[in-house]
Amino acid sequence: PAMDYAGLAEAAAAKIGQYRQDPGGWRGCRSTSEVVVSWRPSAEFSGNVYRAAGTVAARPEDVWECIKPVAGGLRTKWDQNVKDFEVVEAVSDAVSVCRTTTPSAFMRIISPREFVDVVLMKQYEDGTMLSAATNVEHPQCPPQPNFVRGLNYPCGCFCIPLPGEPDKTQLLSFFQTDLGGYLPQTVVDSFFPASIAGFYSNLTKAVKALKA
Repeated sequence: PAMDYAGLAEAAAAKIGQYRQDPGGWRGCRSTSEVVVSWRPSAEFSGNVYRAAGTVAARPEDVWECIKPVAGGLRTKWDQNVKDFEVVEAVSDAVSVCRTTTPSAFMRIISPREFVDVVLMKQYEDGTMLSAATNVEHPQCPPQPNFVRGLNYPCGCFCIPLPGEPDKTQLLSFFQTDLGGYLPQTVVDSFFPASIAGFYSNLTKAVKALKA
């Protein structure tokens, strides 16, 4: 049976909408000038869900331009955790199935990964833009021999306009990823907060470069 990609994408968006509304149980694990990262145990799998909140000194449109999950987008240029990004199937204007590959990380302890996700892009009435994703299978994406297949559980980014501050954007992100393979939990627990802080730092630089 064909997977209901649109339904899965909407469910992922609804799930991270719930995370956004639910302040309880988050424990801080990393804080920089750009982002505060906290976590709690995931209800989706045996790992953690991470919440990252930061303010980027740029208009929401510019932040969105840097993070939106589209073919030929800017993400592969600035995000050190994204090596390659391709749209496997465009389900609709808002929903696509995508394959992302990541380079080895953490002093090569983490080997290259691949992820196949359905991605939803959405804009809300207040101008907030959302990109949400969750893992799926797709006939054109069998597991590749040189990669470990990882799984993203409902995750995504909200680009939120700040009233009265047109040149600032609140970026609220949720990450919950099963990296697959046989990684010690200590490695996983160290990798994500550092990786998320790097994401915000590199995004801040990318947005500045975009505006320059």
